[in-house]
Amino acid sequence: MRLENPGKKILLVFSAFVLFFAPAFRTEAYFVTYKEQYYRLYHLHLIQNPDDTMENIYWLEKAVKADFCNPLYALALIENEKEWEKYRYLFNMHLHLKLIEQYLFLGNKWNKRNAYFYNAPWKEENLESLKTAETCYKTALYYWQGAKEWMEKAQERRFRFINLKKIQFWEDEAGRMESGELDYEKIINRELALLRQVREKFEAMDENTY
Repeated sequence: MRLENPGKKILLVFSAFVLFFAPAFRTEAYFVTYKEQYYRLYHLHLIQNPDDTMENIYWLEKAVKADFCNPLYALALIENEKEWEKYRYLFNMHLHLKLIEQYLFLGNKWNKRNAYFYNAPWKEENLESLKTAETCYKTALYYWQGAKEWMEKAQERRFRFINLKKIQFWEDEAGRMESGELDYEKIINRELALLRQVREKFEAMDENTY
């Protein structure tokens, strides 16, 4: 059974954000329709501000839902149906991994690593911030489950001797996931455990804390 995305409420905020700033995102004579086009709008920033992360999540979400373009315009050289099938699995896996990264970036912006005694006057604000961070981490965990499903499809035995060189990085990601070297579930669960510890400290604060 497919898990429900816990970040739906956050995504609604993101959508409103993009609609509000839509003129800044418009590109003249460029009609965005396909997965590959939306993916090209995703970009890394030297300094990852929340607005940048929200914008990236918006484009990546659009890419996940969009159709693939014709194989002629794919991001890798596609010469037969089997290569086309593997390409689609790898692309979906990669999009899920990018969404995980962005939700971790966003969660870290809201997360509180420590509950200092002098933060007691802002206890409720800090608890609300932790709640937002927790939603981001749980959404990242949701996308990890999807990434694993697409990786397993891409790593089926019938694809073992197909190497799509132009997206070698995606091939490497799948290999690292299969070997356990890349394990976002472990990272996310560690962040959630630490978050719960900090939350407990904030919840224990009262008028005598500060």
